[in-house]
Amino acid sequence: MAAPRPPPARLSGVMVPAPIQDLEALRALTALFKEQRNRNLDTIGVAVDLILLFRELRVEQESLLTAFRCGLQFLGNIASRNEDSQSVVWVHAFPELFLSCLNHPDKKIVAYSSMILFTSLNSERMKELEENLNIAIDVVEAHQRQPESEWPFLIITDHFLKSPELVKAMYAKMSNQERVTLLDLMIAKIVGDEPLTKDDIPVFLSHAELIASTFVNQCKIVLKLTSEQHADDEEALATIRLLDVLCEMTANTDLLSYLQVFPGLLERVIDLLRLIHVAGNDTANIFSTSGCVKAEGDVSNVAEGFKSHLIRLIGNLCYKNKENQDKVNELDGIPLILDSCSIDDSNPFLTQWVVYAIRNLTEDNSQNQDLIAKMEQQGLADASLLKKMGLEVEKRGDRLILKSTSGTPPL
Repeated sequence: MAAPRPPPARLSGVMVPAPIQDLEALRALTALFKEQRNRNLDTIGVAVDLILLFRELRVEQESLLTAFRCGLQFLGNIASRNEDSQSVVWVHAFPELFLSCLNHPDKKIVAYSSMILFTSLNSERMKELEENLNIAIDVVEAHQRQPESEWPFLIITDHFLKSPELVKAMYAKMSNQERVTLLDLMIAKIVGDEPLTKDDIPVFLSHAELIASTFVNQCKIVLKLTSEQHADDEEALATIRLLDVLCEMTANTDLLSYLQVFPGLLERVIDLLRLIHVAGNDTANIFSTSGCVKAEGDVSNVAEGFKSHLIRLIGNLCYKNKENQDKVNELDGIPLILDSCSIDDSNPFLTQWVVYAIRNLTEDNSQNQDLIAKMEQQGLADASLLKKMGLEVEKRGDRLILKSTSGTPPL
């Protein structure tokens, strides 16, 4: 049986740990627990208590920081690929250890505590996180501070994004900067090298409901960005990122059909496109099409391509969907989209997205084809613009036909 540890020394009324004589011994112990046969000793609780003591003292001496790190590595090794050890670590470590370590200024301590959390989490313990949202939000903040660290990233993409309930609860409580970080990781998951699995789809349908409903309810807040006084409004910037997520979600066929019928989404996107189009033409602001107005800081980066993405989303929502094609026509959206097609440094690939949207709006839809043909005849649609789209208007008897210039059959 190991000899008992000496009690902590007391200095000027402040508790300090006794000097660590041999950090190599702690490192050796950490290495031993990589082997399964060494993981059943009753040391997890003691290790957690020491780690919490280190955090409470907030010491910065290198030797104590090293011991702090080694203690976390020890817990990570003992929990790795061993469910029994994970359960014991969770009982002793949750929630205090994670609340103490995930926001620590030392990068290694954040990384090691993230590793323990990633290793220990399962579907049952995810429910406990819903009651301790600060831990989940601390993970997002850790990813903000250390985007190069794999553990916070994996916790969010492999655990958090599999729980719609947790994501919804987190989103309601997070700051707008944290929301942007979470939405960025949602995009990364959707467009990653590995496509969403069959098990992922029901979860992301729930995420789609959260994203779409939030966008419908607050999308007009982006108009704040037209004012210099609100040029860095974080809520508006978070709303712009919602649009980016919707674009990627509607590029997934499994999510598209749900969003195509989402109440109010298409109408709100057309309405917002009209509002920023008018605002950009009226005064010089971040949505102006001249390309000469650039906001400082991160605003221009976040708002860049906003009009393009609105048109892209309209095109996606109308893909092989006659009801939405007709709805855009009813809302006078087709002239608006055509009028939006101009050279704009702030909206790269704008023309390409207009072409894409118009083709989706006119595919197997004679009413929309006739509308564009009449617009060209009346001078309301630029013939050269239609030519760029690979379209031209041909008169056949008393009827105007919109057809492809590539020789393919009419749209």
